[in-house]
Amino acid sequence: MERSSRSDAEFLASATAVVNGLEKELRRVPPKGRESWRALEIGCGSGRLLRPLSRHFLELHGVDVSAGLLRQARERAHGLSGVHVHLSTDASFPVFADASLDFVYSYDFFPHVFQHTNSRGMILDFLREMQRVLRPGALARLEFPGGQFTSHDLLEFAQMHACQVLALEGAGTPSLWTTWRKLPDGAPDSGGASRSVAIRRMTNASSLEPVAPCRGRFASIVLRVENLPPDAGIQHLRVTIGSSQGSVTYIGPIERNGWQAVHVDLPELEATGLLPVQVWWLDRPLSESATLRVIPPGPLVPRVVSGPTRGDGRAISVTLEEIARPWEIEVDLSGRPVEDLERICTDPRPQRYAVNFRIPEDVAAGSHEVSIRVGRRKLPPLTVEVT
Repeated sequence: MERSSRSDAEFLASATAVVNGLEKELRRVPPKGRESWRALEIGCGSGRLLRPLSRHFLELHGVDVSAGLLRQARERAHGLSGVHVHLSTDASFPVFADASLDFVYSYDFFPHVFQHTNSRGMILDFLREMQRVLRPGALARLEFPGGQFTSHDLLEFAQMHACQVLALEGAGTPSLWTTWRKLPDGAPDSGGASRSVAIRRMTNASSLEPVAPCRGRFASIVLRVENLPPDAGIQHLRVTIGSSQGSVTYIGPIERNGWQAVHVDLPELEATGLLPVQVWWLDRPLSESATLRVIPPGPLVPRVVSGPTRGDGRAISVTLEEIARPWEIEVDLSGRPVEDLERICTDPRPQRYAVNFRIPEDVAAGSHEVSIRVGRRKLPPLTVEVT
């Protein structure tokens, strides 16, 4: 019994980072404004997120397509006031009326749906149903399979369904997170384009320094802006750096001083030096130019970010970063070259790759050294226990 409780606690704790990310988005609305909120988790599974998030809402509902997982969710939610779970046999939520929910979220469900059905259409059906049950002004925080849904796909859907996109994080990675707000009046106020936005501060996204490299993992900036149109979404804003356009990835809530954070990934710039930065509403300028110091990037240093210590099931996965030429990756296992390496880009900005391979059946159990080379650079060896 003690072991079961410990396993259950570890399972719940494994979602801490996801819970923190969801709670960060909830801060867009003050706690007093959320006292009567009704929320929905799409794909609640066995209820890992229901307990920690239930404290934020008057009611929290979970839906899933698996009756077996819902039985576990009911057990985990036992004793929690206002928590309910429902079986959904398709991409519809008939138990909820139109415009009846204040917050909808989903973690690992849409990637799971696509993996098992390969159906973009089913995910879009879920999104249309989500848009129906959200009240005007309500928020959604959703994870998508980044390899199958591009930023353009999601921005286009949001534009067609009157949703303001406030976050688009992890583009080009397996996990693409978005935050949406259903526009109260059904469409953005184009009159907001006549506002005068002030860029109050500009720093690197990874530090407080007012400088950014022209390419690479640290080529991201944060603008602190004032007087941003309230219905401006990522699909409406453009940020130019010199003569090039960056990618807006996040629009933060209004802070106490009236500023908002706008996160921007820089394109691969050829120019360096002092470059003008300006905010636009599509093709209309919203701000005067501010100046950013752009410097050449530092040299790439290929390195191991994470690797296994055990070879359970004989499957090995190693994560590397700053890999400009992934085809140059080579792996030896105890001096024996490994064939059939799988190299998957999991994040293009830090040039992060997952390198996967299987240990041959004729390799004996025990401790083995994994040696990795990237071109002529030899990385520190790893030790793996084959079981």
